Amino acid sequence: MLTAFLPFVALIALLVGQSLALVQHPFSETIFQDEEYHLRRPVRRVAIIGAGPSGLVTYRELAQAGFEVRLFERDGVPGGNWHYTEETAADAPVPNAHIPIGDYVPSLPPKYAILPYSEIHQNAEWMRIDHRGPKPVWDTLTSNAPAPLQQVPELPWPEGTPWKLTQYQLRNYVRAFASFHGVNSNDDNPAASYNTRVELVEKLVNADGEEEGWRLWLKKLEVFRNGTSEASWWTEDFDAVAIASGRYQAPFMPPIPGLAELVKHFPDEIMHARQYRRPQSLANKTVMVIGAATSGAEISRDINRWAGKVYQSIKANTSGETNSDDAINYILRLPANTTKVPQIKQFLPLDGASSIRDARVELINGTILTGIDHFILATGYRYSFPFLPQYYDDDVSSSLAPSIPPNSSSTTFLPLDGTHIRELYQDLFWIRDPTIAFLGINFGPGVQTFLFTDYLALALAKVWSETAFLPNQDEMWRIHEERVHAQGGHGHGLHLIESSRFKQDIRYFVGWLNDAAVRYGGKQIEGLPKYYEEVKSYFLKAISGGH
Repeated sequence: MLTAFLPFVALIALLVGQSLALVQHPFSETIFQDEEYHLRRPVRRVAIIGAGPSGLVTYRELAQAGFEVRLFERDGVPGGNWHYTEETAADAPVPNAHIPIGDYVPSLPPKYAILPYSEIHQNAEWMRIDHRGPKPVWDTLTSNAPAPLQQVPELPWPEGTPWKLTQYQLRNYVRAFASFHGVNSNDDNPAASYNTRVELVEKLVNADGEEEGWRLWLKKLEVFRNGTSEASWWTEDFDAVAIASGRYQAPFMPPIPGLAELVKHFPDEIMHARQYRRPQSLANKTVMVIGAATSGAEISRDINRWAGKVYQSIKANTSGETNSDDAINYILRLPANTTKVPQIKQFLPLDGASSIRDARVELINGTILTGIDHFILATGYRYSFPFLPQYYDDDVSSSLAPSIPPNSSSTTFLPLDGTHIRELYQDLFWIRDPTIAFLGINFGPGVQTFLFTDYLALALAKVWSETAFLPNQDEMWRIHEERVHAQGGHGHGLHLIESSRFKQDIRYFVGWLNDAAVRYGGKQIEGLPKYYEEVKSYFLKAISGGH
């Protein structure tokens, strides 16, 4: 596989050899508004939820800016999605779980318990797995971005690193970055709390009705060698919260008629892509992969050399075409012997079928398939924040619900369909209270998380230290509504970043943050690496066979 890269690497070795040479963009002249937004209270103490790449970069930026930072990670080590284990998540429910508990069901101490409070549990293996949340990574997974673009600029990959990275390399890289900043799980840094899940985030209000920050309800689970575990609960108060818990926690199971009956009768033959680990268990079987985006296409490639036959069910748009150039690139990567079929219309009634091979799958073109041994649903994920239950409401139950007016007293901004997050300025700050922010929510061919988070994290550090300012709230609402309109409205596509928007967003952050550095002092930030476009173009051609 890697031999395909050699011609391309040779062509631009000189270019990449310049390593981190970067483009500096001129300051934007449209950043400043007549009025700026000023925080209602100073920010000194900040919580970060999640120790994946986004959370770790945010920790670095906030700590270097002088904040008192606490980093909370439910797993035992840093890495986020790049912490592979053989453990798998529980079966995805059909129909989908209620989105406020789509990731996990929060566990709070008894109502009148005195904190800190702890309990001892026997036979706690299931509790440990639920607490840490196994990640949607399989053994042979490789990156879909080249190494020069999948790195934090301050910690480049060693010279000669293959562009196509394994999940093991990425896991080790993220841990090395954590160690570089002293917050790995073995660093004994009191700023980092591993095996600690956030159960609730609530706003603090004093007797006069004035907001005083945020309270986090925390649960730590320690497992002992004798099989017992100790669960401990406590609370900590903060001035601001950065949520970097990821977007791959709550699986989406499509509402296909008959799917629930199929899962009920044959649960062991149906899995969501997040449970996939190795292809050997599918040897000589007929497998249908439902979905053909990143996970669907790559899992299909992985099982192809083991499975007897692979069907790939591909969803088309209303015109009967694939949805984007990105989708076409994924399909081009499918092995030639993969049987591509259209979207599933329904699973027909089982009528006493004794084997899943007897199940009848009707496609939208009327074709009926049988003889399938295993189904893998690579059908995506939903945004789920179990620690923010008070911000879900029927007022924003779906992507079709209209925007809540800026002057409304409502504080709900999380829709119950889990397709997106509302009311975020630059997909980062909650407009109604910018002391809470979301990182790592964007997706799409333009997103390079390791690079992008540098800009987002610096924005948090500058705004919360008041060495950069957001526009006034009216202007933030206006810009947000323009963005919603440009992205096709509320829904799954709201946080999609195509390549052109990615570069536009980077230019915005560079202009805004560097203007602020000139005015108020502090760190400046560079633009995208000079080699960004060339590296990306050559890599995409290589992995799509030159198309």
